[in-house]
Amino acid sequence: MEVAKFFDTAPDLKDRVLINEKLKEFVKRHSHMRGESEMCERRIVCITSGGTTVPLEQRCVRYIDNFSSGHRGAASTEYFLKAGYAVIFLHRRGTCQPYCRFLPNDPLLECFESIDQGGSIIRPVQSQADAVTNAIMDHHTAIETGLLLKLQFTTVFEYLQILQMIGVALTELGPHAMFYLAAAVSDFYVPWESMAEHKIQSGGGPLNMHLVQVPKMLSVLRKDWAPQAFCISFKLETDVDILLQKASAALEKYNMHAVVANELETRKEEVTIVTPDEKTCIRRDKADARSDVESPLVKLLVKMHTAYILKNVQSQGASN
Repeated sequence: MEVAKFFDTAPDLKDRVLINEKLKEFVKRHSHMRGESEMCERRIVCITSGGTTVPLEQRCVRYIDNFSSGHRGAASTEYFLKAGYAVIFLHRRGTCQPYCRFLPNDPLLECFESIDQGGSIIRPVQSQADAVTNAIMDHHTAIETGLLLKLQFTTVFEYLQILQMIGVALTELGPHAMFYLAAAVSDFYVPWESMAEHKIQSGGGPLNMHLVQVPKMLSVLRKDWAPQAFCISFKLETDVDILLQKASAALEKYNMHAVVANELETRKEEVTIVTPDEKTCIRRDKADARSDVESPLVKLLVKMHTAYILKNVQSQGASN
C-alpha cells in the first residue's frame, strides 16, 4: 500500500512517453542479439548512479541532498561495457559520467593554455587534449553502437518512477538482466500532496517539517518488476563495526543476490561483496595510481551473473 501510494501521489514524470520509447527500442535491439546458445545472449545491466534529492517545495527552491558524486556508477559503466554488456545508465543530472573520470575538474578551461603574454593566442594542453579526445571517442562509440542508454533523474520521485519503468522493460530478458543499484536513494521524503507549493519563507521562524520514510522498492523490484533479474544493491555505513551486519540484513530482507558493502572512509580502496554463502573483500591495486576498486568488482559480478544464468538455463532444461 505504501508503494502504491507513493506512485499514485508522485508528480507526473516529464518525458515519460519518450523514456518508455527509448527503453522499448533499447531492449528490443539487444533481446534479439542471440548467439549459438542462451549463454551467448546479450546481457543488459541497469546501473543507477548519483544521489536523489528531496524537494521541499513543489516549485522547488530548496531540497535535501547527499554527497554522492556518481563516480562508482560511471566507472562501473565503463567496465560493464568492456565486458560486453549493454548498459542503461540511470544517473543524477550533473554527476560523474562514463569516460570522464580522468579529465581535469574544469576540462574546458584547463585543457587550453596561453602562448603569448596578452593571452590572445591559446593552444590545447597536449596531455589534457589526449584525455579529452579519448573520452569523446569512447563515449561516442558506446552511444553509436547502441550499447549505452543514458537516462537522467534529479528527485527521488523521478528516480523511482524511471526505475520501475526499467524493471518492467527488462522483465522479458529474464536472468540476462542485471540491476547494479549504486545510486544513493533518499531514505525520507516530503509527500507531494503535503508539500508547500511556493518557496518557503524564511521570515516564518524555525521550520518544522514532517518527513515520511521512502517505501523500500528493492523487494518490489525483485518480486514484481523484474523477478528473474540478477540484482546487486549497495550498503554504505560510517561505522565499520555494523557494516557487514547491515549488509547481510539487507541481503535477506530484500532478497538480493549480493550486497556490496562499503565504509565511507575506505569506499574507494575496498568493498566487500556479501552473498548468502560468503563475504569477499575486494581491493584496488595500490601500486597503480590509476587503478580503482570498480574493475575487480565488476569482473567478479560478471562471473557471478554468468553462474546465475547457467543455473537458470539448467533449471529450465531439467523442467522441460
